Formats: sequence, structure tokens, C-alpha cells
Amino acid sequence: MADLKMSGYVGKTLRVDLSSKKITEEKLGESTLKKWVGGAGLAAKYLYDEVPPGVEWNNPRNRLIWTTGPLAGSGVSGAATFNVTTKGPMTNLAGCSQANGYFGAYLKFSGFDGIIFEGASPRMVYLVIKDGKAEIRDASHLAGKDVWEVEDEIRKELSAKERDVSIFAIGPAGENRVFYATIAGDRGHVVAHNGMGAVMGSKNLKAVVAYRGKRNFEVHDPEGLKKKNAELFEFAKTFGTIYEWGSGGGFSSLYAMGALPVKNYTTNIYPEHEKMGGRYMRTHFKLRSVPCYQCRIAHVKEVTVTEGPYAGFVGEEPEYELLAAWGPQIGNTDLGAVVMLTKEVDKLGMDCNEGSWVVGWAMECFAKGVFTKKETDGLDLTWGNVEAVKELLNRVAKRQGYLGNLLADGVMRASKKVGGEAADWAIYGQKGTAPRGHDHRGSTRWYELFDTCLTNTSTLESTWGGIHPKLVDMQEPTDHFSLEQVSTFNANYSGIRLFDDCLGTCRFASPHPKLVLECFNAVTGWNWTLPDAFTLGRRIVNLLRVFNFRHGMKIEDEKPSKRYGSIPVDGPAQGKNIMEKWPQMVENYYRLMGWDPKTGKPLPGTLKQLGLEEISKDL
Repeated sequence: MADLKMSGYVGKTLRVDLSSKKITEEKLGESTLKKWVGGAGLAAKYLYDEVPPGVEWNNPRNRLIWTTGPLAGSGVSGAATFNVTTKGPMTNLAGCSQANGYFGAYLKFSGFDGIIFEGASPRMVYLVIKDGKAEIRDASHLAGKDVWEVEDEIRKELSAKERDVSIFAIGPAGENRVFYATIAGDRGHVVAHNGMGAVMGSKNLKAVVAYRGKRNFEVHDPEGLKKKNAELFEFAKTFGTIYEWGSGGGFSSLYAMGALPVKNYTTNIYPEHEKMGGRYMRTHFKLRSVPCYQCRIAHVKEVTVTEGPYAGFVGEEPEYELLAAWGPQIGNTDLGAVVMLTKEVDKLGMDCNEGSWVVGWAMECFAKGVFTKKETDGLDLTWGNVEAVKELLNRVAKRQGYLGNLLADGVMRASKKVGGEAADWAIYGQKGTAPRGHDHRGSTRWYELFDTCLTNTSTLESTWGGIHPKLVDMQEPTDHFSLEQVSTFNANYSGIRLFDDCLGTCRFASPHPKLVLECFNAVTGWNWTLPDAFTLGRRIVNLLRVFNFRHGMKIEDEKPSKRYGSIPVDGPAQGKNIMEKWPQMVENYYRLMGWDPKTGKPLPGTLKQLGLEEISKDL
């Protein structure tokens, strides 16, 4: 059993100094875990304590922190999620992001609740963890290879079958410090936000490998967990479209709300939506289930294209955001091409959201004459030209040519460098964070637009997949276009998402916060209530906010770019204006969060209430 006599935990973290190649183990204390739990919470604490102001994202002193949570590997359906936290290049502030697959469970089975990477290796390396031991291996022969090639090569080197190990790696984008490079693994699972892959590349760390093993930690109440897990699965089957149609099953519904991103927000009209979503894919293409660890929802599929110019192509079934990114956002109407581009961008190791925003912006620039074939080095970036997009993505990943290098820094920086009218066409939150794959100006999506601009994690912090207030005993707003109701809801809902991100669970397989909380209690024996869960989440939000202020965050940047906050010219949300009372929305949110309404800084009383009084001095 674990050194730490607490259910749900192995009780140790691994610290890897890539500069000196020194590897050490550190025991986790009970008080630390009860305050931060794991995942995003534990990682945020490490980041705050170990990355002081002045350390930039590519400095060897920056930390790259991989953590899992108490439910990972416990038997909860699909609970193998892990969290990566760092100071990232898109915002040059804190970033937290998660991926599913197998790694979160395998990391614990290999003997650790987390890994802290510091320093930078002089040459490319990868880390292997097995049976409580870790080894740094040379990876110079893997330089330049894409993520899927790396997985294949490492399995061959280790003589490991596909599910013997979980491998997460960077592709060419991470090696070349593309600002939105990802860490990807297990054939299509991605740590996507705030350039985690670029930080990994700056440390010359090509991959991390964890071996499968047996559960090496206790579960407090196995029978109770079994019962609650069964209830969670039954709920998940009926929640949304995931179980039957995948995350793209609501594609046409989003179109009806004006929430599909079409040609860089220049229109909301996309009549081809019915042949681009998950329902069409699962009834016309050939699919094979490739579920995450012990996932009964099993929404992850391998897909073979059966029609169109890409018939016969085999890739991963695109999640909703990939359908949006490589369909309407770039003016593409061929579903097979979406499958092709999804595989391409994942192999290169780039975030599909930022990638599609920057490509869509470049295509608009091409359509309006700002870019010619001189700037594109001969590429025809006409809307819908998917082969040109494929080539452009490869150039971006390698920082090749004028446009490839320009777009590698993300849409905010690229648009500002080009300047002029084109600067107004770019879609981003002004901290540097790109939105997820929606037109957030549509119905029920103002919550996410507001969240994207004010987040302290570099991704959604207060909302997810629309809004689900009834699941946490809250009333649903009556008007999704009410500026006051939107900001009030986000403030009241803040915290529960970050609680989820501490546990090692997949939000698709575990979509009911109260049932997840009951599973958490069954594993740990802690008897937490829903208010306890919210408190933990708000503690993380406030810790990261103080971290960001220390690292130069400006509240003037907590707003959308001009195009991101623009008024739709057509479609269901035509004429709706989120910017009408933006300052009032922000001030209302600050007040409800317990922050100074003028400065946005957490008030001393708020920090004290959350057990963070010791960091008041840092503001």
C-alpha cells in the first residue's frame, strides 16, 4: 500500500530536474491534499510556490506540472484524466489543461500522484515511469517526428503493446515553440490550452511514458463507489448526445442557436450543418470504439471515411470542437476533410481551436486582399481549400515561411503585427486566450464568452458545455442575453468546474457534479458537501488570480477582441450586443466573486475565507 494512509492517493510526487537529470520523490502531506485535493488544485499550489514573478514561460525555472486526482484509476467510468499546469506562452500567465485517455490512471499505477518538471535538458529526452521508478532516456532520434510516430517508436523501443503504456508527447509544433502547441497521446487525446507543448519543447522533453499496473491505493468504500458509479453511468447515458452520437451530436442544435463559428464570425449561415455533425458521421461512416480507460460511455471512436474525396481515410472521430474548427470556421463542407485535418493537427501537436481561429483569420485576409500569394508563399487560401489548410498547418508547426512563422504565435499576435483593418478581424480574448469552437455570440454562449475573457486558467473556468445550474441546485437564468444574469450566473457557478479538474475524471463520462462528489466521498471517506466542492474550486481560482496579478495581468485585458465581441450580422443572434454594458458586467462579477470592483484583485477578506490569507501580501 501507499506510504500515505489516505484512500484515493499513492502519496508521492516525482520531481524531475531536466538540467541535472536528478530525479527525486516527495511525499504528499495530508493537510496539503485536504486543502488542494489533486489535479488542478495541487498543481496550482506548486506553480504559485515555485514560479516567482519574472520567470517567463520558456525559462528553465518555469515548472511543467502533471497531476492526477483521487478518482483516477479508482474504477469510476473513464477516470484516467490528468492535468497539466504551467505558465504558458499564449497569455504568459497561468494555464491549466486536461486530457483523457489512460495516462491519469497509469501514472498512479506507476507509483505517483504527480510529476514536477523543472530545468531544461541540453538535448531531447523522454521520461519512462514504471513500478515506482523513473528513467530519463535519450530522445534525439525522435526529434522532428509527429506525435503518432513518437508513440509507435517508443512502444517499439520498450517492446510494449498498445495498452501496456500510455504515452504523451509533443510534435514538431512543440519543438518549434509554436505558442499553441499541445501535448498529445493515446491516439487523439490532447492537453490543449495555453501552449503546454511549447513549454515542454522549451525543456527539450519529447515524451512522458507511464506503464499500466495494478491499483496501488485504497478505496474507502468500494461498495458505495460501485453503487454511485452505476448511477453516474446511467445519468451520463441520457445527458446530452454523448452516449449515442458523440460530442458532435448537437452540431445542428448549435447552428439553430447561432453558435456555430462560420468563416471567422463573418456570418452565421451554414446550410450544410446536417451533413457535418456527429449524427451524420455515425450513420454514414464506419466507426470502431476505442474507449478511454474503463470508460463505459465509450464515446471515443476510430472512424473510416466512406464517401467523398477522402473515402478510405482512417482517423479519429472528431470531437465537436474539431468539427467546428475544420468545418464551418474555414468554410469547408466536406466531413471527410474534417477527419483528415483533425488527424493532421493532432499529429503535429497543435491546438485545434487556436489553429482554426488563426487559419480562418488568414483566409479572411486572403479573401479581402490583405494577403496575396506572395505572403502565403503560393498557397491558395480560398475558403474551403482543405489541402491548402493542411499545408499551412504543417508550415506553422515548423515555422516555415512568412505566414507559417507569423501564425505560429497565435491570432492575437499575428493580427497585431499585420495591423490595419485586419487587426479587427481576429477572434481572441485580450489576455491572449482563444475561445473554444463556438460562436460565443449565439444563444446560451455569452456565459462562455465572458468566461473566456476573465478566466485565470487560460481556458473555461466557470462554465462548461453550456450551462447546467440544476445539477448544482441553482436556478437557470431566464434570459441568456441578459448582461446582468450572465455575469451573475458565472460568479455563482464559479468553483465547481475547478473541483472537477482536481479529481481525475472525464466530464463526458461524469457530467453530474453531485454524483461525482458522492464518488469522491466513497473513494476518500471525506464526506464533503457541495459547498465544500465550490470552496475548493474558488480557492484555486483565487490562487491563480493572485499568481496572474503577480505576473503582470492587467484587468484592461479582460475583454474580447473587436470581432469576438461584435454584433452578429445574421442568424438567430442577429443584433445581439454583449459589449453594450461590458464594464457593468465585469464590475458585477468582481463584486460577487469578492474582488475589488475597480481593480479586480481579491479582497483580503475573500482570501482569508478561502484559507489563503498568507498570499494577501503578494497583491
